[in-house]
Amino acid sequence: MDKKQVLELCKKEGVRFLRLAFTDIDGIIKNVEVPASQFDKALDGQIMFDGSSIEGFTRIEESDMLLKPDPSTLAIYPWPTPYGRVARLVCDVYNTDETPFAGCPRLALKRVVERAAKRGWTMMAGPEAEFFLFRRDENGKPNHEVHDVGGYFDLTPVDLGEEARRDVVEVLERMGFEVEAAHHEVAPGQHEIDFKYADAVSTADNIVTFRFVVKKVAMDHGLHATFMPKPLYGVNGSGMHTHQSLFDRKGNNVFYEPKGPYQLSKIARGYIGGILDHARAFVAVTNPLVNSFKRLVPGHEAPINVAWSEKNRSPLVRVPARRGTGTRCEVRVPDPSCNPYLALALMLACGLDGIERGLDCGEPVNRNIFEMSEREKRRLKIKELPANLNEALDNLERDSVVRTALGEHIMSNFLRNKREEWHRYICTVHEWEREQYLEEY
Repeated sequence: MDKKQVLELCKKEGVRFLRLAFTDIDGIIKNVEVPASQFDKALDGQIMFDGSSIEGFTRIEESDMLLKPDPSTLAIYPWPTPYGRVARLVCDVYNTDETPFAGCPRLALKRVVERAAKRGWTMMAGPEAEFFLFRRDENGKPNHEVHDVGGYFDLTPVDLGEEARRDVVEVLERMGFEVEAAHHEVAPGQHEIDFKYADAVSTADNIVTFRFVVKKVAMDHGLHATFMPKPLYGVNGSGMHTHQSLFDRKGNNVFYEPKGPYQLSKIARGYIGGILDHARAFVAVTNPLVNSFKRLVPGHEAPINVAWSEKNRSPLVRVPARRGTGTRCEVRVPDPSCNPYLALALMLACGLDGIERGLDCGEPVNRNIFEMSEREKRRLKIKELPANLNEALDNLERDSVVRTALGEHIMSNFLRNKREEWHRYICTVHEWEREQYLEEY
């Protein structure tokens, strides 16, 4: 769509307000809402906002910033309001001199996408985002009680979130999503909704929209949706397995090679090799919370082992059975709390680095790594992911490939934010510690 088409559609559908959406460095959605009288100005990219109010953006002395909407992202929210319909456009952030803002996560992804485009490739990505639904108390606060006792693929009456999940699908489809599947996940109160793959930037836009819709619909059902990776002890956490492949300008999947080992091309093997080579660094961005690393522990099907497989789900990367156009790798480590623009930018950058350096992913590990001894994993040179956020940040800081992909502005602000988060965590005395030590010592 272009500006004229957006204005015509908004008029036809009775859109009264337009939300100009973007994310901060942590991936939290922000927006500036304008009335119909300002639509023309907004679509010209002339709506200004205070960047100093957004964490990690800019200093107060240079706070004015511009929002440049992408007309192709127009989506009209299906729920009515007393004031008329509301639509949304995803924006890039620019400086007032019309130069791209170095701290815009969407532009960071676009820079890496452009690198791939120069090689004639488009990254296609498909996420599997999981989330939990909790009940709310009389004050509307989450009360830490899940809404059901269901398990994988369970149905009503065990799965009390079925209606909420169906409403999420309904809203997404009315906003233009092609939803492929929706089901209850392994843990009580845990759900997954999968939508069709798209190019990297569109996929990141879709993830941000998806998280907003899930939270909105859950609230309408008196529930609280969370993308916190590990809200409950003793059960599986929420991941965001991300399927990825590269297509050329003719629409051919360049990961597929009928005569290659496991029908994978040299490009695919190099891409997977790059993912494995940098995983211990980019995990700080794909799994950015202190809580993220409580999902990445043995015993709950978490992909902590830096290896790949074409048969089982215990390694970090899996290559699903489909070949031809469907050839892809599934990176199983990301969780849904990440900033999808930065996560996709780093996975693509690391995959491209593997291709450019001529890396090879080696032989697949088709045995269950969860059942291997530490000695056997060492023999097969299978490393593990960092044990906590602090260790991951150390690896991130040392990795020049991810530093270049993020850019110095995002890298320095991300590291500062996350170092502070880690410091607050280790300084806090938790209930577990009091229960464990207060009486005994």
